[in-house]
Amino acid sequence: MAKKTSLYEYAWRLPLILWQGLFFVGPLLLMVAMSFWLVRNYRMEPDFVFNNWDRMLSRDYFWNAYFVTFWRATLAAILASVLAFPASFALAFRASDTVRRWAVFFLIVPFFTSYLVRIYAWQVLLAESGPLNAIIGFLGLGPFTMLNSGFGAMVGYMTLVLPLVVILQTFSLAAIDKSLIEAARNLGANPRETLLRVIVPAAKVGLIIGFVFAFILSFGDFVSPFYLGGSNPPTLSILIVDTTKSGQQWPRAAVVAVMMIATLFVVAFAAVAAAYRKRS
Repeated sequence: MAKKTSLYEYAWRLPLILWQGLFFVGPLLLMVAMSFWLVRNYRMEPDFVFNNWDRMLSRDYFWNAYFVTFWRATLAAILASVLAFPASFALAFRASDTVRRWAVFFLIVPFFTSYLVRIYAWQVLLAESGPLNAIIGFLGLGPFTMLNSGFGAMVGYMTLVLPLVVILQTFSLAAIDKSLIEAARNLGANPRETLLRVIVPAAKVGLIIGFVFAFILSFGDFVSPFYLGGSNPPTLSILIVDTTKSGQQWPRAAVVAVMMIATLFVVAFAAVAAAYRKRS
């Protein structure tokens, strides 16, 4: 017999429902509706036409920005996951509980400061006359162009997502039942086999969630590609800003934003399905 949901349980869910409705579902529906509006004499007028969709989706510059954004976000998620794993592994299996707690605390500390301030600091460090090129110059190399490039944008992405990915991976790895690892060793598995066949599958959910968070944050980021990447080539977030500045074309910018959200939904649902898929 199915269990009935009481009014008491609905009451506890109500704040979350209201929060999601006011700050996510409502603005999302408004943005979708806005994508069908028209701009006349620099003023938006409610309508239901497909002009904005046809104009944006038929332009090469939109798809170029889309694929650049998708590729950079994917690369940032892969790099963050790979770079974070050794540190997460050490914190989960080599460090004591006290060291792990302090490490997580120091990983959270960067979020106490503005992300924009950290990006401005990287502007100084990555400049051709900056400290990094000065150090490289002592080796008889350089100067290298690191600012206003894809490399600079990727440094910004790592600044944004790497601490978060380390934290998520650490919690996931630390939660693994250590008896599984001991059993694998007792059965003759070498460290590589134990890692690939026991540890990674057991921590799969946390590893995938960390990857998805890195992808989502990088995909929607404006600061790094603008201030460190030089806006060339433009990403979707930069395209939104440029579109709104061009004749107050908010409906066309809404088209870009809806496409971004749709992409993130597809990636997120695919990742969740992969994370919780049972092994055959």
